[in-house]
Amino acid sequence: MAETHLQNTMEVIVEDIARRAGALALAHFRSLADLPVEKKGHLDLVTKADREVEDFLIAELRKAFPGDGLYGEEGGEIAGTSERIWVIDPIDGTFNFVRGGQNWAISIGLYENRRPTFGVIFAPARDLMLVGGRSVPTRLNGKPMAPLKPLDMSQAAMSFGIHPTVSTSDRLELMRFVSDELQISFRICGSATASFIEVALGETDGYLSLGDSTWDVMAALPILANLGVSHTIDWDQIELPEKLRFACGSEDFVRRLRPLLQNVSHAA
Repeated sequence: MAETHLQNTMEVIVEDIARRAGALALAHFRSLADLPVEKKGHLDLVTKADREVEDFLIAELRKAFPGDGLYGEEGGEIAGTSERIWVIDPIDGTFNFVRGGQNWAISIGLYENRRPTFGVIFAPARDLMLVGGRSVPTRLNGKPMAPLKPLDMSQAAMSFGIHPTVSTSDRLELMRFVSDELQISFRICGSATASFIEVALGETDGYLSLGDSTWDVMAALPILANLGVSHTIDWDQIELPEKLRFACGSEDFVRRLRPLLQNVSHAA
């Protein structure tokens, strides 16, 4: 009973933090013409909004959970005294954000005992709030979500994300495999979190990543796990700073993607 109460309290607190962070991000989104944009790399952008939202998230999470560590995309890393770490992505989909698109979201995930266990995703421009994890049923805007549907190859669809540093050979192999081996529809929306939302909503059957970071997935995976989504990440072999190559979706979907991951996982 005490653990359930603690989970409920945590859920309410983090959802409120995400919503207030979303209001801050949305204010910048509505004033894009005046928003300074920096380049971290080719097609890899960061804005004043990213930094302000991350600073806000760190401050609020430290206040709410003073013993926990924090790990953020824009350089925020604070050691804690507990075994829990809040892994945050202030705006996943900054490129979309800068271009005025709606596919971006705030991601707050809890990492403990080397596993993602709880997550909150808020997409302010779309007014979508997803919450879920261990002992926390997955909900969309407060309502329970239906489990993942069985894979139907006659109308199958997937999304994928490719980091700008991924080699051309890996990109081509991904496209070849999806087109020739799987023969299913695909899309790229420019945000891992937005792609995970598509899986949760049943708009796609799964997602494949070449080069996402741990902060891109930490909130989404426990949310999706409650819906029957599995993945290929071996967390025992992964450290927080590492890049990821993985598939997630139904067991059937993941099984069909494993040969591709074997072909590209060791490429330069």
